[in-house]
Amino acid sequence: MRQGHQSLWPQEQGAVRARTGHVREVVLTIDGRPAVWARSVTSAKGLKGPWRALKGLGTRPLAELLFEHRGVRRDPLWSDRFPDHSRQASHVRRQWRAFATRAHEPERTPAWARRSVFWHKGQALQVMECFSPWVLRLSPRHR
Repeated sequence: MRQGHQSLWPQEQGAVRARTGHVREVVLTIDGRPAVWARSVTSAKGLKGPWRALKGLGTRPLAELLFEHRGVRRDPLWSDRFPDHSRQASHVRRQWRAFATRAHEPERTPAWARRSVFWHKGQALQVMECFSPWVLRLSPRHR
């Protein structure tokens, strides 16, 4: 959806220890249907260092970067629910609706998110994923 340098959300600032950083936002699909909205953030120092490959991923999955390097460590997963009128909830709704409209999908936006911080050579990368409500109805073997 978009990628570049910008101000980070308050929770992200604490996670990556920076007020601004590199942000990558994507929508993942299953059989052409939007399933997950994801936002990955790192500091400028992280982007120049161990997370520099983030800029060149394009449409390739972030998992290539996170799970193929032995030196990457992951903090525990956290679940979140954005307050309905928060800046973050409004942002996710706008992006989700824009993508869902292009994909001719209903506009129900994700209701919850999970996030985790990955560490490599002392630099943090936070990944947040918001799941479409229809994904939650899939049987576990189809997720």
